[in-house]
Amino acid sequence: MIKDDESRKLFNEFPPNSAREWEQVIQKDLKGADYTKKLIWRSPEGIPVKPYYRAEDLDKLNTSEFNPMDFEFVKATDGRANSWLIRQDIEITDFDQAKEKALWLLARGVQSIGFNLEEPHTIEDVRGFLKDLPLESAEFSFEGFEPSVLIEVLHEMADNGNLNPDKVNGSCQWDMLGGFSLFGSFEFETDEELAEIADWMEKSARFPGLKIVGINGRNFHQAGATIAQELAFSLAQASQYLDLLTEFLVPADLIASKISFHFAVGSNYFMEIAKFRAARMLWVKLLEAYDLDKSEIPPMYIHAETSRWNQTVYDPYVNLLRNTTEAMSAALAGVDSMTVLPFDYPYEVPTEFAERIARNQQILLKEEAWFDKVADPAAGSYYIESLTSSIAEVAWKLLREIEEAGGYTNEFYEGRIQDAIVTAAMERDENIAHRREILLGTNQYPNPQDEMLHKVDTARVRSEIMDTDMAEAQPLNLYRAAEGFEALRFQTERSDVQPVVFMLTIGHLAMRKARATFACNFFGCAGYKVIDNPGFTKVEEGIAAAVNAEADIVVLCSSDDEYATLGVSFASLLGDKAIPVIAGYPKEIMDQLKSAGIQHFIHVRSNALETLMKFNALILMK
Repeated sequence: MIKDDESRKLFNEFPPNSAREWEQVIQKDLKGADYTKKLIWRSPEGIPVKPYYRAEDLDKLNTSEFNPMDFEFVKATDGRANSWLIRQDIEITDFDQAKEKALWLLARGVQSIGFNLEEPHTIEDVRGFLKDLPLESAEFSFEGFEPSVLIEVLHEMADNGNLNPDKVNGSCQWDMLGGFSLFGSFEFETDEELAEIADWMEKSARFPGLKIVGINGRNFHQAGATIAQELAFSLAQASQYLDLLTEFLVPADLIASKISFHFAVGSNYFMEIAKFRAARMLWVKLLEAYDLDKSEIPPMYIHAETSRWNQTVYDPYVNLLRNTTEAMSAALAGVDSMTVLPFDYPYEVPTEFAERIARNQQILLKEEAWFDKVADPAAGSYYIESLTSSIAEVAWKLLREIEEAGGYTNEFYEGRIQDAIVTAAMERDENIAHRREILLGTNQYPNPQDEMLHKVDTARVRSEIMDTDMAEAQPLNLYRAAEGFEALRFQTERSDVQPVVFMLTIGHLAMRKARATFACNFFGCAGYKVIDNPGFTKVEEGIAAAVNAEADIVVLCSSDDEYATLGVSFASLLGDKAIPVIAGYPKEIMDQLKSAGIQHFIHVRSNALETLMKFNALILMK
C-alpha cells in the first residue's frame, strides 16, 4: 500500500498544468478547427458540455443558489449509505395470487413490491390482502388502491396490535395531477374532495414511512421530455399539491413527507446521475419557499425505473444492456428504490425468466459490484458536480416560469407544457431518424433476420395510448423511441417476401468496404435481406450477380471519384431490373448521376426512417 507521503512524492513528478496550457495543446491538435463545434456538445436542455473539467470549474458554480456542496440532501442522508431497495411490480388480477407472488419475490432478493390494481375493490379485499404481508420488514407501494380504504385498514391493524406504525414503509401512489396529465381531465375538483385528501394526509401521519402522493416524472420522460423538463414539471406538481393542501391547514412539512417521486432513468449515463442529485437540490430550494428550515425538510424520496422510452422490440436482449447502465446511474445517484424493467416488457407480459434477470441485475450491482457501499460516490467529481449545477439551474428557471404563469394546472390547460415536451420529443425523434442518436439493434447494427411480429402482443406495444374522449386538455403522448423503426419492420414482416439488397462493391478497397458496411446496416433497419460481397472487377459482373440473386435494390459502393465513371454505366446496365442506389453523396456529380437515372443516395445525413419508408412503398406496395 502506498503511504500518503509516498503518493505526494509520486504526484510531484507530474507538475500541474493550467487550463490555459491544456487549451493551447488542444488548439494545436485541432489545427485551426472550431473548438466549440468540435469538442463542446450541447445537451437537449442547451447545457454546453466541455471535453474536460478541472477543479476551478467548481469555483465557477453559482454558489449563491446551486453549489452542490451546500446541500446535504444532494445525497441520501438516512444512514443507508447507498443501499437502495430492489423493487419489482406486480399487476393484480387476483389478490391471493398477487400476495403469493409477493412473498415468493421477497424470498429471492426483492425488498420492495409495487402492486398495481385497476379493478374496483372493497375494504374486505384490502383487509384480506394486507393480512400476512410483511408490512414491517419490506416496502410496499399500492397504486390504484383507494387511499382512504388503505389507511383505514392500516389503522385497524395498528389498533389491534398487529402492526407497528413506525415500521411501515411504502406509498399509496395517489396522483391527481398525473392522471390529469395522462387523460386531460381531473378526477378531483371540489373543495370537499380536496378536504378528503387533506384528511388522508393527517390520518397517515401516524405512519411516518407511508407516502400518500406519488408524482410520476417518468410520464414526462416517456413523452420525450428533457431531463430538466422532467424535473421542473414534477416539482411544479409538487408545488401545486403543497399550495392546495396548505389551504386546508395541512402543515407543509407533513405534506412534503408524504410525497414520493417516481422518475425514469435514461441512457445518458452521467447526465442521469446529475439529474437525481439536482432533484434533491431543487427539492430543498422549493420547500424553503414554504418557510421550512433545512432541519425541517424531509429528504426527497426517489423511486427510479429504467426507461420505457429506450426499450425496443427488435433485438430485445439489448434492453439488458440499456437496463444495466441506467440502473448504474440511478444506483450511483443514491435513489431510494429502483425497478429494472424486464427486457421483454415492450412486447409481451414479462416471462418469469425476464423478471428474474431484471432482479438479478440489481442484485449483481449490490452484491458483486458493491454499488451500495459508498454514499454519493459522484461527490467532488468536477464533471458531475458541474452537470448537477447546470441541470438544477435550467430546471429551476423553468419551474419559476411555470409558477409565475399560474402553476402546473394552468400551464397544462394552456398547452404550454405539452408544447415544450413535443418540441423536445420531435428533436429527439429527428435525431433517431437520422441515426444521430443510436438505438442499438434498431436504427443501427440491426439483425435483418430478426423476426418479432409473431411474438408481439400488439395491444401491449401500444398500451400507453390513453382514452381521451373526455379530455379537457391535450394529454401527454407516451411512446417509445423505437416505434417508427419498429412499424417499418412490422410492415416488412407482414409482406409476402423479404426485399433483397445487393452490395455491388467495386474500386477503392477501403471506401467500398466502408460504404457496404454502412449500406448493410442502413437497409437492415427495415428488415431487408442484405447481400454483401468482397468486390467485383467490373460493373457488368456485379450487375449479373445482383440479377442472379433476384435483388430488389442494388447499391453501388465505391469512392466519390470513381462514381463519376462507374455510376453512369451502373445505371445503364441495371436498367429496370432493380432499384439503383448510390452509397454516399458525391455532390460534384449529383446532376450527372441523376440524369443517368439514379434517384436514390444513402449517406450519413440521410433521414433513415423516411428513406426506408419510401423504399417500402416502392417495393412492398407495388
